Amino acid sequence: MAALAGQDIVSTSKARVYADVNSHRPREYWDYETHPISWGNQEDYQLVRKLGRGKYSEVFEAINVNNSERCVVKILKPVKKKKIKREIKILENLRGGPNIITLQGVVKDPISRTPAFIFEHVNNTDFKQLYQTLSDFDIRYYLYELLKALDYSHSMGIMHRDVKPHNVMIDHDERRLRLIDWGLAEFYHPGQEYNVRVASRYFKGPELLVDYQMYDYSLDMWSLGCMFASMIFRKEPFFHGHDNYDQLVRIARVLGTEELFEYTEKYCIILDSRFNDILGRHSRKRWERFVHAENQHLISPEAIDFLDKLLRYDHAERLTAKEAMEHPYFYPVVVRAKELAAHVGSPSSPGTASPNSQQGGAATSTPTGQNSQGNSQAS
Repeated sequence: MAALAGQDIVSTSKARVYADVNSHRPREYWDYETHPISWGNQEDYQLVRKLGRGKYSEVFEAINVNNSERCVVKILKPVKKKKIKREIKILENLRGGPNIITLQGVVKDPISRTPAFIFEHVNNTDFKQLYQTLSDFDIRYYLYELLKALDYSHSMGIMHRDVKPHNVMIDHDERRLRLIDWGLAEFYHPGQEYNVRVASRYFKGPELLVDYQMYDYSLDMWSLGCMFASMIFRKEPFFHGHDNYDQLVRIARVLGTEELFEYTEKYCIILDSRFNDILGRHSRKRWERFVHAENQHLISPEAIDFLDKLLRYDHAERLTAKEAMEHPYFYPVVVRAKELAAHVGSPSSPGTASPNSQQGGAATSTPTGQNSQGNSQAS
C-alpha cells in the first residue's frame, strides 16, 4: 500500500512502555517455534452446538465429560504450525491475567490430526444488541475491564493486534468481560518490522494503512479508540471504509489530511500513489459534531478528551493502557469499586461490584469466545 522512504533514512520507532520486557525474559518465553505442545484427550469433550466460524476456525459449545462443565472448543482450520504454536504460547503466558480468556487445554483429532483449543465458557451477548443498551456507566466499566486485559498483555510483552467488539466477550448479567482470539497476537521486540496485514479493517491503525511496520502496543489503543467511538456515538463501525485505502480516507476526513502528512513526514513514510486521487483535503473535525439526540446521554467532556487521546495518527502520542486507566473518564468506576469494596470489606478493585446493576457495579470478571455470528471464539 505504501513504502518507507529511502533506505538510508532511519524512521525507527519504539514503544513508550514495556519496550524491553521480552529481552529481560528467557528465550523460551517468546521463542514459540521451539515450544513443545502438551496434547490433551479430545474424548474428554463432547460438542453441544456450533457457536460461530471465522477465517481460521470453527467454534463450538461443549461439555467437559470429566466435570460436566461447559467450555468452548475452537477447531482450527488448516494453518501453519508456527501460527498455532504462537497462539498457544501466548495464551499460556497470559493464563490467569485479568480478563484474559483462559486456555484450558489443547487437543488433536486422532484421525484428521486437526488441533483444537479448549477455552472457558462465557455467556456472551452479541455486541450489536448489547452496545445499544449500555448506559454511560456501563461503557466506562467495560472499557476499564478491557484496559486491564490490554495493560496486562502489554506488560507481558504481547500485542493483541485484533482488538474489536467481536473479540470482547461480555456476560452482561454477571458483568464479566473476556478478551479473546489471540490468533494474531505477537511478541513485541523493539526495532522489529511486523506484518501490517493484521487487525480487522474498521479497527486498523493508520500505521497499518500506510505500511509502517515498526509498530507496537499502541496499535491496540487505536483499535480500542475505534470501539469507544462506536459505543459513545452509537455509530458502528465508527470509521467505515470499503477497503484499506478508503479506510484511511475515512480517518483523514475526521482527523484531517494536514495532520496525516505531518505523521507520514515524521516517520519518513511515502504514501501509496493511489491515495493521490482519493485522499482529497480535509480539515480536522471536532468530536462534538458526532453528538446527536440519541447519543448525547453518553457524551461528556471527559469522554471526548479520552477519545481524542486515543485516536491520534501518531502512535507515540496515544495513551498507553495504563495511562488510559488513570484518565478522569474512569473516576466513577474507580469510586464505585472503592465504595463497594468498603461495603463488603473486599480488596478495592474496579473489577468487583454488584452484578445485575445497569447503572453501576460489576462482578469480578471470568470468559469464552465469539465471532460476528454469536457466542463464538472463532478467528
